[in-house]
Formats: sequence, structure tokens, C-alpha cells
Amino acid sequence: MATYKEIHGVNVQYRDTDATAIEGDVWYNSTAGKLRMYSAVGSWASGGTITTGRKGMGSSGATNTAAMIFGGDPLPTRDNSETYDGSSWTEGANLNSGRGFLGGTGTSTAALAIGGWIGPGSSAPTNSKLHEYWNGTSWTELADQNTARAEGGSCGTSTAALWIGGKVFPNTKQDIVEEWNGTSWTEVADLVEVSHLHSPASQGTVTAALIAGGADQGGTKQSETESWDGSSWTEVADLNANKQQAIGAGTQTSAIVASGSLVPPGLLTESWDGLSWTEVGDMVGAARYWTGGCGSSSSAFSAGGIAPPGALPTISEEWDMAATLQTVAFD
Repeated sequence: MATYKEIHGVNVQYRDTDATAIEGDVWYNSTAGKLRMYSAVGSWASGGTITTGRKGMGSSGATNTAAMIFGGDPLPTRDNSETYDGSSWTEGANLNSGRGFLGGTGTSTAALAIGGWIGPGSSAPTNSKLHEYWNGTSWTELADQNTARAEGGSCGTSTAALWIGGKVFPNTKQDIVEEWNGTSWTEVADLVEVSHLHSPASQGTVTAALIAGGADQGGTKQSETESWDGSSWTEVADLNANKQQAIGAGTQTSAIVASGSLVPPGLLTESWDGLSWTEVGDMVGAARYWTGGCGSSSSAFSAGGIAPPGALPTISEEWDMAATLQTVAFD
């Protein structure tokens, strides 16, 4: 087993006061007579109110102070988009085509709206290949995907993205994955597990992605996680709870998955360190799923969604992680 010095390059410090807040720093406080450290602790807090309550939106944003949601359901499928500055949501230019249960990735000034369903709602929608780009001011249609579908996982940037799994109405699940290179979509390696076909949480880049949860062909919620290295998918450690329609935020090695359709719908958040999932701070608003949300493992957001039996709350929440002083116990 590696020593503390081998990992950090220095011995455990001997101090008479506590150190500054640096995550992972460990020292012995001689005044208190205790071994102490800073560990990262995350929590959710209420954010601004979105202008239109809806579910199944696309979303983009690297942090919870510069974020975006667009499209959504219910009747009819929505075309409006909103941006968030960490305080309030503001309506921007509409999508060229209203869509629900679509993918989204990128930032609040350079985003993609991917696929989804077009139409009067869930009764008889049209499966969409549509793909639009947001430049911070307006939406522009780009090259279509190869397979029309909705409720997939999405991650990456506006010029390099993945569209993962999904569903063709009414209930045909897809295990295909497509990659966007800034010009066109190309099919790449299929998912390993059929459990991620429907509404997985997703995060990362086109060469280092992670998906978790989702539902299989029969609609059963799952806990499996898969990691993408740019050419193939590999199964890694499962979530602690089976879920679909949750949000994912972060990278392949540092991520969170929050809320989602559980039994009952949950407030649970799980954190990924590259090896395993750990249950962390619950959300503070109504239990809901099909929210819009993304960001990083230390700064994420969740907005809107559906709260059973059918409410469409206009709340949003912000996830923040900070280094917190801890006393090391030897129980």
C-alpha cells in the first residue's frame, strides 16, 4: 500500500493551527491534538424559477452559473429555450422545431439540441433526426443524425458529441451510439448492456464518457454503468440504486447522477470517483424526474421535470461542492 508521502510527495504536516482549505490535505493539529483533513462535501440548494414548467428538456452548461435548457414536453412539444446566470432564468430565441425528450450538450453559448420527438405530445409523436446548434443568440439546423430517436444520453461539446441509445416511438429501444465531429454524425460501437437503451444519465467527452442507469427493452430500471474510451464501451461499477431519467454531470472519472425515476421518484444523488458510486447529499425540492440538468461534479444544476402524479414544477436547484474540515476518526 502506498504511503501518504508517496501519494502527495510530502509527509503529514505537524501544525499548531488548521491548514487552508485544500481538498485531500491531511495534517496533525498539535493544539487540538487531532488528525485533520479537508474532504469534498457537496449539497443542493434552491435556484431560480424557470419561466415554463416542462419535462424532457435538453440542457447544456459547464457550471450552475452559466446554464441552459431547451425544448421539452408536454402538449405540444416545446420550442422555447432559457439561460441561467446563477440567479435567474431568461427566455432566449426559440428552437427552429419544438421537440421533447431530446439530447443536449455544450455550454450556454455553444450548445447542441439533438434528436427528440416532434408533435402533439406522447400520443403520436414523430421521431426526429433534427440537430440544431446554439451560438449564444440563435439556433441553426445542422446535419441530421443517422437514426431518428428520443430519450438517449448525450455528452461532449458543440463540435464533438455523443448521442447514446434512445427510443423510437412507440417503444423500440436502440443500443446504437452516434458521434458528432462538427460536420456529420457517424455510428460508433454499440453499448454493451441493453439496460441503458432508454434515458441513461450521461457525462464526459467523445473520447472519455460515462453512462449510468437507464431502462432495458422491457422498461425495467437498471443500475449498470459503462465507460467509453473513444472506441469501445466497458462495464464498470453499478449505481447503488436502479434509476432512469436522471441527470448526469461531470467527467468519466468524476461525476454525479441525481434524481431520476425510482420507486418512488427520488431525491438521491450519487457521486462517482472513477471506481465506485457513493450516495451523497439529497436534492432539496420536490422528488421528480425527466429534469434538465448538467454541469460538473462540483457545480451542476437541475431544472423543471415532472413530479408525480403529473405536476410540472418550475423550480431549479444548484449543486456545489466545497472542501470541508473533518477530524479523522479511528473507530
